[in-house]
Amino acid sequence: MDDLTDTLQTEDSEERRKAIVSTLVDAFSELMSANPSAFRTKFRKMAADPFAFYRGSACLFYADVAKLADPWADDRTSRVWIQGDLHAENFGTYMNGQGRLIFDVNDFDEAYVGHFTWDLQRFVASIALLGRRKAISDAEIGRLIPIYVRAYVDQVRRFALATGDQDYSLRLDNTEGVIHQTLLQSKLRSRAHMLDRVTEVRGYDRRFRDGPGVRQLGKEEKATVRTAFEKYQESIPYDKRFSNIAYNVKDIVGRSGFGIGSAGLPAYNILIEGFSEALDNDIVLSMKQGNVAAPSRVVSDPQVASYFPHHGHRTAVSQRALQAHADPLLGYTELDGTGFVVSELGPYNADLEWEELTEPSDIAPVLDYLGRATAKVHCVADRDSDQTLVPFHTEQALQNILDGREEEFVAWLVDFAHSYAQVVRNDHQLFLDAFRENQIPGVRSTE
Repeated sequence: MDDLTDTLQTEDSEERRKAIVSTLVDAFSELMSANPSAFRTKFRKMAADPFAFYRGSACLFYADVAKLADPWADDRTSRVWIQGDLHAENFGTYMNGQGRLIFDVNDFDEAYVGHFTWDLQRFVASIALLGRRKAISDAEIGRLIPIYVRAYVDQVRRFALATGDQDYSLRLDNTEGVIHQTLLQSKLRSRAHMLDRVTEVRGYDRRFRDGPGVRQLGKEEKATVRTAFEKYQESIPYDKRFSNIAYNVKDIVGRSGFGIGSAGLPAYNILIEGFSEALDNDIVLSMKQGNVAAPSRVVSDPQVASYFPHHGHRTAVSQRALQAHADPLLGYTELDGTGFVVSELGPYNADLEWEELTEPSDIAPVLDYLGRATAKVHCVADRDSDQTLVPFHTEQALQNILDGREEEFVAWLVDFAHSYAQVVRNDHQLFLDAFRENQIPGVRSTE
């Protein structure tokens, strides 16, 4: 990909190091100031290897791709609901609003409206990085990526030629292999086990357990969170609301210790009654501050930005758009003027585990499923969903630009994956050096 090489790889190391640092500081300065230790932990996790660095630096990815020509973007395909941080480890299982176990994209913190290619580019580069970590050759990686891309294109075509894209999903009855096993393992989980892990019965009711990442709240803070929770209930669509008893609050605690992507974000767990007063029906909700979506830093369309009053709203609305039959408890609120997203900590959520996927022959069928899952989230989030930012059928827009150019599209993404993975490997070393030498303002060690 000549423009990528010319634009990014010809920067000298010092110039690129400064760009990396400034991009990270610009994206995270507010959260760094609020919780510098959380970001030192985040950056140490990112330092582990290029793939970990890539997972935590979506802001840098968008700063880069925004400089590149996109031959697949027109007035509609540049205005698609996207997941925003689509890498190999952002897929897993959940229970949808109809009670089905689904395998799908499972993280929407960075979701936004943008080029459909950005999700695909981010994903294929992650496969190139993950493949190298598994000592898979570049030639083999170049054979794996087309499996994902062709599955995506094929599924888009199926959606364009048929109806009912909201009913399509990867389920127990239409999957095989690793994806099917992941769904089966999720089926073995239980609400009772999750509740016993994070709560305990005191007297005749449940309360949250103390433990790592759990913070007990003072009376004033707890009252403020409770008020925000009451406001959250207004954000739930009327046809998805439970009976009033379900939202009775039993306990509230502060939470920390999230993964690479959510470091430093203020959050709370809220224990509510659930569908009955039986203790085994209690529900745990997460109320987490919405972060600034990485794609929003490069999308200049004022209509998109003005659609969202805050990032809690943006996260919830995006997830509802990208998921057919989303969590009925999904919603948003404000706390001290800042947006928070609220969702259930589902007992059936399980991430796709890549550790045992070591051989290309094991990875290939998984990539086929992931390509179809990606097409599903793009194509379900259009004029048939309950938002108005994408007022057209996405599958038709995608099919119009891809039809007859499928192999060109495949080659373009394979080229990008190899080229950008090399950029990330170089960037990881520059980031590592800058972090070790205390050159990232806001997270400098106090030792």
